[in-house]
Amino acid sequence: GSLVAAVLAHSGRLDKEDLGTRIGRLSRRGEVCTMINKKYSEFLPSMQSAEELGSQVDGLASNIDLLRARIENEVQQDLNVAVAEFAELKQQLERDTLVLSILKKLQEFDTAIKEYNTALLEKKYVAAAQQLEKARSSLKMLESRKGFELKILKALGTELTVQTQNMLYHLGEEWQKLAVWKLPPSKESSSLESVMHSELHLHTVPPKEKVAGPPVAAVLQAFAVLGELHTKLKIFGQLLLKYILKPLISYPSLQPFTEEQSDVLILRFKSEEPALDHSSPMEVFDKIKLVFEFLHKYLLNVPLEQPAEDKEDCSRVTLAELLGEVIWEELSDCLIQNCLVNSIPNNSSKLEQYIEVIKSTEEFEKALKNMQFLKGDTTDLLKYARNVNSHFANKKCQDVIVAARNLMTSEIHNTVKISPDTCVTLPRLPDPGADHSQMQKSPQLLHNEAVDLENETKLSQFTFSLPTCRISSSVEKLMELAYQTLLEATASTDQCCVQLFYSVRNIFQLFYDVVPTYHKENLQKLPQLAAIHHNNCMYIAHHLLTLGHQFRYRLTSILCDGAATFVDLVPGFRRLGMECFLAQMRVQKGEILERLSSARNFSNMDDEENYSAANKAIKQVLHQLKRLGKVWQDVLPVNVYCKAMGTLLNTALAEIVTRIVALEDISTEDADRLYSLCRTMVEEGPQVFNPLPEEDKNKKYQEEVPVYVQKWMTFKELMIILQASLQEIVDQWADGKGPLAAEFSAAEVKSLIRALFQNTDRRAAALARIK
Repeated sequence: GSLVAAVLAHSGRLDKEDLGTRIGRLSRRGEVCTMINKKYSEFLPSMQSAEELGSQVDGLASNIDLLRARIENEVQQDLNVAVAEFAELKQQLERDTLVLSILKKLQEFDTAIKEYNTALLEKKYVAAAQQLEKARSSLKMLESRKGFELKILKALGTELTVQTQNMLYHLGEEWQKLAVWKLPPSKESSSLESVMHSELHLHTVPPKEKVAGPPVAAVLQAFAVLGELHTKLKIFGQLLLKYILKPLISYPSLQPFTEEQSDVLILRFKSEEPALDHSSPMEVFDKIKLVFEFLHKYLLNVPLEQPAEDKEDCSRVTLAELLGEVIWEELSDCLIQNCLVNSIPNNSSKLEQYIEVIKSTEEFEKALKNMQFLKGDTTDLLKYARNVNSHFANKKCQDVIVAARNLMTSEIHNTVKISPDTCVTLPRLPDPGADHSQMQKSPQLLHNEAVDLENETKLSQFTFSLPTCRISSSVEKLMELAYQTLLEATASTDQCCVQLFYSVRNIFQLFYDVVPTYHKENLQKLPQLAAIHHNNCMYIAHHLLTLGHQFRYRLTSILCDGAATFVDLVPGFRRLGMECFLAQMRVQKGEILERLSSARNFSNMDDEENYSAANKAIKQVLHQLKRLGKVWQDVLPVNVYCKAMGTLLNTALAEIVTRIVALEDISTEDADRLYSLCRTMVEEGPQVFNPLPEEDKNKKYQEEVPVYVQKWMTFKELMIILQASLQEIVDQWADGKGPLAAEFSAAEVKSLIRALFQNTDRRAAALARIK
């Protein structure tokens, strides 16, 4: 303390208070030292005991090391030897077990084959078949042992195959004795005469005298065990279809009948005169039912056990059920295609009678289900019968299209005459405010009477009439077919109504496509057919204008809202008729121009050869026009006839005028001969206008030639020029106001004057007047 005090005093920093504080701290440190000494005295024994434990652990570790060394050097070697011996013993046990199982299966195979042979000799076919299946199962087990193949297995497999085929042969022999087919020679065709020789003999009823032989159930069950029953039934079913069932469906005159003898039951045919070409479904169903009742009674009513993997799960079925699965689909299709299709009515009024067919089909299927031939829900046969409305519509539409196409491909030249007095004008239409449901049941087409379109206003009976002309009789029948089909639609169901309506539209669309293509060559070569085709198209277009409106309120509501129309087809038909006729007109124009091209331009008519060629060309043109007038007479409507003949005659006159005006020099003799040729055209040209067969009625149209021939007056003015003097020509011109000026231009008149007259002062003066 004194030392500390001296140090602090020496440092000059220690005062009385600091010295007290320092002394307090030193006293507390003394207490801490005392506590540490106490703890140390308590810790020392624990440390000593821990050191002792450590020395013991070191001793145990050394003992463990010694023990491990002994295990690795002594025990491990003995253990490895024991494990190897155990694995070898285990492998030997497995091998012995496998050999034992294989030997057991070989024994089972051998036992099964022996028992099979015994059962086969005793004709216990079911037992024999079961033993074969046991042998096959044992062989499969042996073959499944991979890595343990035996050469004997191949021999066993061969033996099993031989024995199986041997049994199938015996079963086949027995089956052939039970069901014997007497079939017609294969060379004969499948005609009614050959079918009459088909017979089925069944020996399935045990005779009174006991004769060794298995029952049919045993034979079939053995087939089932061997998995061959389906094959046998398929063959039997195909024979049954081909020689019994299908002939009964196809030939109405065939009738099945059965005959029982002492040891055989026979199913054969007899022939009766049929009432109709096709048997009704009821008759066919009765025949088929008779056959199945016969088979069910003597053959098909055999219960069979269908083998299954689990013996407790074996299912029992009858032969009828299995045979039904094999042949029903084909039999059902045949009944539909060759029986029900023919029974679909052609007229909606007969649809109610078809209910009998539906009931008959239901009874037929019910009878087959009672015989266990059928199972499950409604079949395709009954579905087809019940869906009669759809089939009726399809059949009706098909018949309509076929009939229409036959009419379209018939000859065009067979014609009928129509006139405003005889053609169908318009059906009586309802009043605008009338209740459409109260309309008459069938639209009556009115003939020879006016039609009330409004309550007060009336139009002439010829307002909606075609002019007198000739159309193909096939087209008239086609339009009748359209009307009849639409009438049929009005009395049909909604679905059928829609189908029939669009079938009628299809008729006209088919006409548009078929007729121009099918008759293309004749329409191009024969002007009369082109004219008839023109009339046909106009006749159809005429009816299409009002056809939809006539039936609008009679069809289903689906079509009443503007869909029931044919008006959209009208422009196409008019264009079709006009294009065909205009094409023929172009052909005729070409022939006229070709004939006139041989007239040597009408120049140098003082040359006899030139004049003869020109005269011949004129005659040929007139002959062509007269021939055309003859073939178009009483065919085309009068106005169309006159326009057509006027156009062709105008073509000839225009060509002649053009060629004569182009001549640079016309002598007096040339002018006389040209005048003569022109006079021939003027005199004989009107004679080609003979639209009517009554000659006295054609004079009117011959006098109206200038109306239809545009160049007629031009041609006559040309004739005047050929014979006129200069002064007469000038007078005809009349300062551009005369008749000559109305037909020729000043240049054309001047050209003619220069060609006809020599160059003189008078000609110059005349030319000066032409301007």
